Order: sequence, then C-alpha cells, then structure tokens
Amino acid sequence: MRIITLMLAVHLICSCSQEPREKRSPVPDSVTKKEQRIEPDLSKIETKAEEALKFCTSKKFSTDFCILIDMSIHSGIKRFFVWDFKTNSVIRKYLVGHGCGSNPWSLDGSKNNPQFSNEDGSHLSSLGKYKLEGRGHSDWGINVKYLMHGLEETNSNALKRYIVFHSWDQMSDEEVFPSGSPEGWGCPTVSNNAMKEIDPMIQNSGKPVLMWIYE
Repeated sequence: MRIITLMLAVHLICSCSQEPREKRSPVPDSVTKKEQRIEPDLSKIETKAEEALKFCTSKKFSTDFCILIDMSIHSGIKRFFVWDFKTNSVIRKYLVGHGCGSNPWSLDGSKNNPQFSNEDGSHLSSLGKYKLEGRGHSDWGINVKYLMHGLEETNSNALKRYIVFHSWDQMSDEEVFPSGSPEGWGCPTVSNNAMKEIDPMIQNSGKPVLMWIYE
C-alpha cells in the first residue's frame, strides 16, 4: 500500500512540473510590452482646423493661423500644432506640457493619461477653446506670457486660476518619448525656443488668436 501511495505522489509531482510555464509564472504585460508610440492623426487635426476656421471667422479672431493642442497624444511627442489657414497645413509643431494634478510637480506622472478640470486648485489643465489676448511679463522661460480667456464651460475659470500660455526652461525642443514632458499646475508650456517663434506670430496677428485644447 505504501508503495502504491508513493508512486501516486511521484506521478502528481511530475504532472505538475510539466504544466506550461506561462500558467505557473505569468509575466505582467507591463514588463513584456514596451510603451507603444502613437503618431498624431492628421485627419483629426484637419477636422479640428476646419471647425476652428469657422469659429475664428464668426468671432473675428485671426484667420491667419490658430493653435491646436491634442491632449490625447503622449506628452513626450509633439502635440502642439500651429495650423496655417492660408496653406491648410501644420507649419510648426512642438512639445507642450499639461497640469500634474495630484502627481509631483515637474515630473511626468500622467504623460499618457492626463486628467482635466476647471476647478481652482486642481493643478490640472482645462479642455476647450481659448482666446489668446493680453501679452505680459512672465517669471518663467523667456519672460513672456499670454492671457488665456476660456470660452467654454470647461475652461471658464482659466483667468481666475492664472492659467496662461508661457515657456519653461525644463521643456525640450525635441521629442522625449517614451519619457514625458514636465508637468506644471495647468498652464500649457512650451520650450523657450518654441515661444521665441510663436511670440512674434501672435504679436503680428492683429487679432486675437484661437488656442484649442482638446482630446
């Protein structure tokens, strides 16, 4: 009887050892899969630009260009687009930062899944259309800022929250994917060199410029 019991035990051990490895020690997807890079969708940009032109025409904004920011794109990839209404094309693109929320300031904790809010103190960016009007001094970057007048329910508190468009020394000129751009307290931030290119465009526009932040 002891011999039969021993043989059964050995059989069970051998059977277990032959199970497929993935069943016994699964490897998490986060380890086996690298973060995938998703390129900006040009058709999405074009669709937004068509709507933006109608809006700018009706509101007497600049019809030379607008700024489109697609927050569905990873923050380490250029997602800030300057759209030229005359040529119907993207003429410049840059990295842009978003709000950190409850994550540590200046890191990239929400690089591919930002949250949004219109609430003061949320430290989050707000989606929607903005009127860029009112150039002033900034303590950041090249010391230039533009006031962002929120035009929708989702961003109506922008001025109250001191959400402005400015540059930041920590922002890169080149893409940093799979890392993300540093996150602030809700302002859309670009590199110093980017602001040096955008600033004269806004100054010379002669009319308010549309900035549209969307997902």
